Amino acid sequence: MKKLTHIDSKGKSTMVDVSDKSSTQREAMASGSVHMKKETLSLITSDKIAKGNVFETARLAGIMAAKKTSGLIPLCHQLNLSSVHVDFRIDRKNSKVNIEAKAKCTGQTGVEMEALTAVSVAALTIYDMCKAVDKGMIISDIKLMEKRGGKSGDWKRSKTDH
Repeated sequence: MKKLTHIDSKGKSTMVDVSDKSSTQREAMASGSVHMKKETLSLITSDKIAKGNVFETARLAGIMAAKKTSGLIPLCHQLNLSSVHVDFRIDRKNSKVNIEAKAKCTGQTGVEMEALTAVSVAALTIYDMCKAVDKGMIISDIKLMEKRGGKSGDWKRSKTDH
């Protein structure tokens, strides 16, 4: 069983020392969903939410959040991101918006937390912008989909991963 990397042998919190690791190209993709009423989804897609364009505001919020991940997550390394993309897919059948974020950098540690943070804040922004018409929205299924690079190599979510 793998041991936790942010806890030392005495049980104290510690930041992982990456100084001996080589800088390599790193990439991670995360996803999540916001479930809502059909009427809410219709208001979003017809650009009739009073606070403005929901997708562009959420995209910008997700990108900005990825850049601030190390200030939000304890012991997370500050990274020089080379790109962050946040995209949305509308699922009318299930009345939800699917969010996908991809983060890239060249560095000594991965960008999984940045991709996950981008998805999380984009979802929260959708909720914030639409809560006046639908307080019952549900943010769900935020997860890492894949990562590339680094010592541990590539990883991609399979159907058997929980």
